[in-house]
Amino acid sequence: MAVYSFFPTLSLHSPPLSSPFSRSPNRTPKFPPLSLTSILTSKSSKPSSLFPTNSLSLPSFHTLNFIQSKNNHVPSGNSSNNNCVVSSGFDSFFILCTSLALSFSLFVTDVGAASAFVVTPPRKLQSDELATVRLFQDNTPSVVNITNIAARQDAFTLDVLEVPQGSGSGFVWDKDGHVVTNYHVIRGASDLKVTFADQSTYDAKVVGFDQDKDVAVLRVDAPKDKLRPLLVGTSADLLVGQKVYAIGNPFGLDHTLTTGVISGLRREISSAATGRPIQDVIQTDAAINPGNSGGPLLDSSGNLIGINTAIYSPSGASSGVGFSIPVDTVSGIVDQLVKFGKVTRPILGIKFAPDQSVEQLGVSGVLVLDAPANGPAGKAGLRPTKRDAYGRLILGDIIISVNGKKVTNGTDLYRILDQCKVGDKVTVEVLRGDHEEKIPVILEPRPDEI
Repeated sequence: MAVYSFFPTLSLHSPPLSSPFSRSPNRTPKFPPLSLTSILTSKSSKPSSLFPTNSLSLPSFHTLNFIQSKNNHVPSGNSSNNNCVVSSGFDSFFILCTSLALSFSLFVTDVGAASAFVVTPPRKLQSDELATVRLFQDNTPSVVNITNIAARQDAFTLDVLEVPQGSGSGFVWDKDGHVVTNYHVIRGASDLKVTFADQSTYDAKVVGFDQDKDVAVLRVDAPKDKLRPLLVGTSADLLVGQKVYAIGNPFGLDHTLTTGVISGLRREISSAATGRPIQDVIQTDAAINPGNSGGPLLDSSGNLIGINTAIYSPSGASSGVGFSIPVDTVSGIVDQLVKFGKVTRPILGIKFAPDQSVEQLGVSGVLVLDAPANGPAGKAGLRPTKRDAYGRLILGDIIISVNGKKVTNGTDLYRILDQCKVGDKVTVEVLRGDHEEKIPVILEPRPDEI
């Protein structure tokens, strides 16, 4: 009540006393130490020690009226005490006004200015999350988007138009501007466009491709600062369960990252172009969608371990079973394509029947349908399948082994030939009629690779 009883006295005319904002030299206050006891005992009869005055309690309404009614006709003996009471009242009034002013200023202060003092704690990531973010940021500049453009002639105007017929991913192989991708990404293209992470686009030329392994090499005329090759790792020591990361450009979006683990090794798939088997393929559960084809598969250190090439899905969407060509296979192919523009792979020079046809005959092996006379098998004397003068089918030789390795189907034959080189002399064991024969054959390159 002391505070509220003080306000009605503000309208009274006080005598010209000393200013409450100044003190005489003989009344310099001494600040006693603050204590919790003095704060809690505000109703005590003792003076408060919170402020530098003799008394903290505010004068009551009757006390101030009495002082003013005297109009300085106060006995000399009490003048000092009365001055102290008035000075104490003005001191308390000054402190009260200051407190009210501060409270009001905080109330009307703009929230926007106050928000500058609000500190938002930084987002905290786990160590594995930070490693994944860093891997994506470090390797994204090396991954490019490849647009396949085909020339189409309008049926009515006969104008030739360039129509985008697909897109995929690729990655920078070296500082000379070579870009590696899948062959099926560039198949049938009349023009190719390569777009880097900063959205700069350059025309690309085909250096060479290997249809059997679904690998192609392009070259772009881009500045050196844009060419950031990936670190090439190895796929020989991979383990099932280790983490892998796939970077690509699915569905025409910007660069995306999918993660997973190696779910299988030494898988085998067929080339989309020739049907020839691709061996030692990496199986992963990292999402590989259309548009990821040709993109890199990285290990946790950011090293290239494969090229994302295919998915197993009836619907065409990622079903958790993706395949990547191992980098050990890719490295040898890319080196040949960069140096020679082609891959020299040995062939027997035969055409063979589908595996189902041989199974119906009740035998195991590869049935030779045709063996051109100018091919390796024709020169060695392998017999093709033919008809006699009466139209009856005469079966040709059935290959049952090469260099002592059993051959049960066409995949086995391709697998064995992949381990050979042009010019190697191999021993082909065939079933001819009711007996077996061994025929030496010298392997040659394809006619279009000579």
